[in-house]
Amino acid sequence: MVDPRDPSGLRGDAPLLDAWLRSTERAAAGALTPMSVPGHKQRQYLTGAVVAGDSPLYGGLDTIKHADVLLAEAEQRAARLWGADWCRFSVAGSTHGNQALALAAGSPGQEVIVTRNLHRSVLLGLVLAGLRPVWVQPDRDQATGLPRAVPVAAVRAALVSHPAACAVFLGDPSYVGTTGDLAGHARAAHEAGVPLLVDAAWAAHLGFHPELPPHALAAGADAMVTSAHKALPAYTQGALVLARTGRLDRARLDRAFEATHTTSPAGAIAASIDACRALLARDGEELCARLLRLVAAARARLAAVPGVLVLAGPGVEPSKLVVLLPGTGAHGNAVEADLIAAGMPVEMADRDTIVPIITLADDEDTVTRFTQTLVAAIERHRAAPRTPTPSPAWAVTPVLAMPPRTAFFAPNETVVAGAAIGRTSAELVAPYPPGIPVLAPGEVITAGALAALRAAQAEGSRIAYAADPTLATLQVVQA
Repeated sequence: MVDPRDPSGLRGDAPLLDAWLRSTERAAAGALTPMSVPGHKQRQYLTGAVVAGDSPLYGGLDTIKHADVLLAEAEQRAARLWGADWCRFSVAGSTHGNQALALAAGSPGQEVIVTRNLHRSVLLGLVLAGLRPVWVQPDRDQATGLPRAVPVAAVRAALVSHPAACAVFLGDPSYVGTTGDLAGHARAAHEAGVPLLVDAAWAAHLGFHPELPPHALAAGADAMVTSAHKALPAYTQGALVLARTGRLDRARLDRAFEATHTTSPAGAIAASIDACRALLARDGEELCARLLRLVAAARARLAAVPGVLVLAGPGVEPSKLVVLLPGTGAHGNAVEADLIAAGMPVEMADRDTIVPIITLADDEDTVTRFTQTLVAAIERHRAAPRTPTPSPAWAVTPVLAMPPRTAFFAPNETVVAGAAIGRTSAELVAPYPPGIPVLAPGEVITAGALAALRAAQAEGSRIAYAADPTLATLQVVQA
């Protein structure tokens, strides 16, 4: 008989999941009277169902003194599956994982080779670690304005110019699913005697089907961060940090991880990561095969719509669906509004781009209904074709005035935006979506960057992370 709380029958190979099921079963039966946190005490009569299933790792899934043993067993199983010799489960997402790798990579003042179309968590990891970025830029597709991969030659050149760099830190796949030559980057980094670290937040499923690219460790990287809650059916905030420790110090990795992680990890999040690992180990190839079929069918349906362009082919992760609208004249924000009204919110929408996320949890019905709804929305908003305008997130060319950490802690002041041009930014500013910084602490505020941010705002993007999201003022380092 199928257990509705474990419909795939994973608990036998997932120790944290098994412990969560036992803990919440006891709570539901009234067999627990905890005298420990969390404060809801496994009872819902005060705040309701929002706390259902919130069993803590420590004192919930196991005793406070022994839960680490259970967690370590689950992490060791994940390490074996991904071919790592070190693994930690994070309940704070890939954001935490990226910051942990930055803290593990080098010492304050050292340089690190970093891709510029990075998630803000990497940049703030550099602030925490005191590392000095040496930016390498991805190529850009001239037809769409979207980023391609960072060329291996660019990383090699940066390593030659900065021989004291402590690591190479890349994001792959990119936010829009473009992929690069990670094996070539690994060779370049290793020939220079440094590790390759990869923000693979969108890539937890890679390597589990022959038609998918290998995951970063299989391609030769020394460490990777990946989100179990993005491509896999895990609880929000679930992520894994995996490493091979030949070029990275295990004890330093542990210290870096613990430095920025919570001491009260949610048992449900950790258990869901464990469940996803067990699911991939048993059914990964089959589930990924279905995912690939679904995305291929969606691409074919959408590519048949006049004016629609769908990213595909070499250098594009085959399970990522990125829909480009300029040829239809439809505005992505209007299309997004229709999708939200239909109960189908997407991961990203700006004027020119729609990015829905299709995962292992989707099936033919959900994807067919989505594509039909998307096509109908495009047709409702169809207008004269236009030339794509790249998001400033993809087009930024930073001018570094001082290390990010120096700017972050320097005295700052608020100035009107026009007076900020030529000054050094004290804050991080990004159009959302996609949330990739256009300005970062330590970078010169250029007229081009400010104009691009204002253009994105005028087209409906939210300005994220800035002290003044209207862009009337900016935070700058005091002169």
